[in-house]
Amino acid sequence: MNIFSPFYDLIAWPVQYILPFVAVIAPVVFFHELGHFAIARLFGVRVETFSIGFGPAIVSWMDRKGTRWKISWFPLGGYVKFFGDLDAASTPDRDAAATMTAAERAVAFPFKPLYQRALIVAAGPIANFVLAIAILATFLLVFGDTNIPARIAKVMPGMPAQAAGFHVDDLVVDIDGRAIASFGDMTTYIGMRPGEPLVVTVVRGGARVPLHVTPKLVTIKDPFGEIEKVGQLGVELGGRAQVVKYGPLGALQEACHMTWQIVQASLDMRTRLFSSSAAVGQLHGPLGIAKISAQVAQINLLSLIKLAAFISVSIGLVNLFPIPLLDGGHLLYYGFEAVLGRPLGARAQDVGFRLGLAVMLGLMLLATWNDLVRLKLF
Repeated sequence: MNIFSPFYDLIAWPVQYILPFVAVIAPVVFFHELGHFAIARLFGVRVETFSIGFGPAIVSWMDRKGTRWKISWFPLGGYVKFFGDLDAASTPDRDAAATMTAAERAVAFPFKPLYQRALIVAAGPIANFVLAIAILATFLLVFGDTNIPARIAKVMPGMPAQAAGFHVDDLVVDIDGRAIASFGDMTTYIGMRPGEPLVVTVVRGGARVPLHVTPKLVTIKDPFGEIEKVGQLGVELGGRAQVVKYGPLGALQEACHMTWQIVQASLDMRTRLFSSSAAVGQLHGPLGIAKISAQVAQINLLSLIKLAAFISVSIGLVNLFPIPLLDGGHLLYYGFEAVLGRPLGARAQDVGFRLGLAVMLGLMLLATWNDLVRLKLF
C-alpha cells in the first residue's frame, strides 16, 4: 500500500471535480453579471460591487468609478450590487432612499425610469443567451456538427415499439407535433416520458405514418456508468452519421436553433417536475453539475465548452422565471408597476421575496438530494 495515496487523492479530487466546475460556471456567471453591469453603466447607475461567487473575497480591487470587483470563495453564482439597493438580491434600501440627495438619486438604481430598470434586469439572462449562441456558432463554424438520423435498425420483441407497429427502416420525424431531426432529439424526448402515451410519426415508403406508443420505464447505465431511469420504446437506431459543415450565417442560424431547443427541453423538464418522477430525478444541483463537468472534461475540452453553452442557456432561462429573488421576479414586479402606475407596496414585495426564497430553497434541497443519491451517499 502506498502511504502517499491519500495525499494524491486529496490533490486529485479538486483537480478532477472543482476545476472543471469552476471552468464551466465562472464564465457563465461572469457574462450574466456583465450584462447587468454594462446596461447599468450605460444608464448612469452607480455599481458598488461586481462579485463572481459568494462569501469572503479571494481577491478584490476597486476601479476608477468606485466599483469593487471581487472573486469570492464559493463559485455558485455571483451578483452585481447597485447603489440604492439593500443587498445583492436588489431589494430597495427604503431607509437610505428617504435621505438621498438629488445627486445621489440620479445614480441610484431604484430611482431610474421603469424601462431602464427592466432593461438592466433583463440584460443578465439576455447575456447568457448571447454567450451560448456565440459558443455554439463558433463551434459549428470551426468543427461542423455530426447528425445521426432517427432511423430504426431493430425492433426489440416484447417492447412497446413492437406492439405499436414500428418497422425496421422507419425514420422518426415527429413526436407529439415536435420535429425530430436526430437520434438525440428522439431519445431525449422519449426518455422524459415513461408511461405517457405518445404519437410518433415515421416516414415509411415515402408516406408519413402516425404510431401510438407508450414508453416503458427502464433502468440503464449512461456512458459514465451512472444508473438512470428513463423511458424507452425498445428500438435500436441505425442511421448513418452525417457530418454537416456550416458557413458563418449558417452556423449562426443553427446556433440559434440549438439554443431554442435547449430552452424547449429546459422548459419541458421544469413544467414536468410535479408530474414526472423521471423529470424530478434529472434535476441537478451544484454537486451534480460539478460531477457532470468532471465527466465531460474527461472526454475533451470541446465537450466542456459545449456544456458551458448548455448551462448558460439554462441559467438565463431560470433567471427569467417569475420568482421573486430572480431576475424574472423583478420583471414581474415591474410589470405590476407599469399596470398600477406605482411600485407594489413594501409589504407585498417583502412577502413575494419570502415566497421566492422558500421556492428556491425547496428546489435547491431537492436538487442536492438528487446529487447525494447519485453520489451514492444515500
